[in-house]
Amino acid sequence: MKRIVFALFMMVCCLGASAQQFDDYFDGRSLRLDYIFAGDSANQYIFFEQAFVSPEWAGRRSRLSEKFLNGNGQITVRDHASGDVIYVSTFSTLFQEWQTQEEATKVHKAFETSYQVPFPKHDIDVTVTLTDVHNRVTSELTHTVSPQDILIRPIGENGLRSKYVLKSGDVTSCVDIAILSEGYTEADEEKFYGDCARAVDALFSHEPFISLKNRFNVVGVFAPSQDGGPSIPREGAWKRTSTNAHYDTFYSDRYLMTSDIHRVYDLLSCVPFEHVIVLVNSSTYGGGGIYNQITLSTSDHATFKQVLVHEFGHSYAGLGDEYYYDDQYSTFYPSDTEPWEPNLTTLVDFESKWADMLPKGTKIPTPPAKIPDFRKAKTAKELKQINAATQKVGVFEGGGYQSKGVYRPAQECRMKINEVEDFCPVCARAIRRITEFYTAK
Repeated sequence: MKRIVFALFMMVCCLGASAQQFDDYFDGRSLRLDYIFAGDSANQYIFFEQAFVSPEWAGRRSRLSEKFLNGNGQITVRDHASGDVIYVSTFSTLFQEWQTQEEATKVHKAFETSYQVPFPKHDIDVTVTLTDVHNRVTSELTHTVSPQDILIRPIGENGLRSKYVLKSGDVTSCVDIAILSEGYTEADEEKFYGDCARAVDALFSHEPFISLKNRFNVVGVFAPSQDGGPSIPREGAWKRTSTNAHYDTFYSDRYLMTSDIHRVYDLLSCVPFEHVIVLVNSSTYGGGGIYNQITLSTSDHATFKQVLVHEFGHSYAGLGDEYYYDDQYSTFYPSDTEPWEPNLTTLVDFESKWADMLPKGTKIPTPPAKIPDFRKAKTAKELKQINAATQKVGVFEGGGYQSKGVYRPAQECRMKINEVEDFCPVCARAIRRITEFYTAK
């Protein structure tokens, strides 16, 4: 019954979206909205800061009023006159992740964030909603934006150099990824573009990205830093860099992130973009990925390709981490709530996840099979066989940082360990579906 109701709901959404024409409401430019999210472990507050207009909208032009994934927040645009929903996007934030840390019980903090929506022809009402781990609304802000507002600042060409590393089509038909330099000095420009090419090679060496390559554009934006490499607070090494990225985010050595999101969007104003990768000039392991916000990865570590693909899985497709260790401060996935990430389940609503992909007779939970050690593979063929053996679809307990109560679709996957080259079938389907959503005609 749930599947029938869901199918009917999606049919209604699709009919409404197909009837809504992009040109009826939007003029082809981008409206950038800057916000501050603030609070502590128990409270969330949303503050609107400012708005910008840039020359070109790079996002989707159909299915505008549909929500593909829940995320941990949502931005909804309504036509002010009619109240009709004319655009929806979802996201997660560094702020909400910080709220799960012990520090958030002791201090209030504020975090920047920016979102782009199509620039409206008429007045719009914008609602930003934040939700908790139970998918309950915890904070909401609605404000009206008029396209005639004289305080909407034009932003565009900023003097930074850029180069397309992959160009498959125009911005109206492709997913547009911008790669931004961090910790590359003026003398490192050619290295940066070379690293961008390596990043593209990494992303499109894996299915389903290989088959979807013609739906993507990737542009490198070179923003020179005064100092080389990112900041490493635990070593007292603070650098003057383009995005102010640093290791030790939330006091975790390998968590490499920037909280200067407004700055990132300023630097990317010279190109049309939908998704952001910050490429960090470093040989030290580290990175991070936040759904519909940002990906960071270091350029020169031995696992660069694996880490980049993993973190992009987070930021692009909303995939959750499938590893677990049970030493986090708080629970990310309570037992009474189905996770919104497509590759995790608490079995509260497993039918909405990968139940249709389970081989007949699969036990839930699925007992793990004995598989050879990846490190003992002597040939590429042997490694491939081990990879295939680990990616049979099941319901394996352990995921989302919890060994109990959260389940993942494969024993091993690109979203669990670096040794696995490929995404499991469930993660691959999620990537394929969201790409089709972004590029639907």
